[in-house]
Amino acid sequence: MFRQRANLRHSLIALVTCLCVTVLYSPLMGRVLAQTTPVAPTAVAAAPWLGATSHTLTVGEQMDANLAAATAPLLAQGMAGGPVVTYVTMLNSQSIVPTAPMTQARGVVGAALAGNRLVVRASFRELTSALRDYATDPLDPPNPNITSGFHIHQGGPSENGPFQYALTVTMNPNGLGGSAMGDYTLTPDQLQALQNGRLYVDLHTTRNRGGELRGILMPA
Repeated sequence: MFRQRANLRHSLIALVTCLCVTVLYSPLMGRVLAQTTPVAPTAVAAAPWLGATSHTLTVGEQMDANLAAATAPLLAQGMAGGPVVTYVTMLNSQSIVPTAPMTQARGVVGAALAGNRLVVRASFRELTSALRDYATDPLDPPNPNITSGFHIHQGGPSENGPFQYALTVTMNPNGLGGSAMGDYTLTPDQLQALQNGRLYVDLHTTRNRGGELRGILMPA
């Protein structure tokens, strides 16, 4: 009798274990867990062209989304008949010259080039402070073309090169993250700089006026 009870108990344990494994690894449970799992700490800020659920994207997914958003205008206007070259960069504080600031900020940039037209899409989060306002805190001498704190410069990784273009920025409600976009016609000199890894993107804040994030555009 004791052996029969033991066998019955072992059979019940095996049955329950089998049911648990089946439920946990079923497609339905996978979707439930995906909906309830906290966002990974590497997720970056949502960009307005990505929709309401984009805050759950990882860095890689956000990079892909920015690249797709940068390529879309070229496809829509039939400019992709020729080759489209894509570029990316991950913005970080360690690339700031001469001294890296203390910040938890991060961001990603995707760009698409067709001929001499460069379309840029970017997203960023967790800035230390608001973006630098060049209307109230201008360069000396002021540059009217610097219309935001998010820029493209020409220069190598160890130098602060001249300003080229300003991106149009949309901030999140908290004022410490958001998205940026730009559409530019590159000069032959700028096009050569891009191909040589000498166009970089940087972001300036009120706390880090000389730059909080930076990254060089490189082929994707």
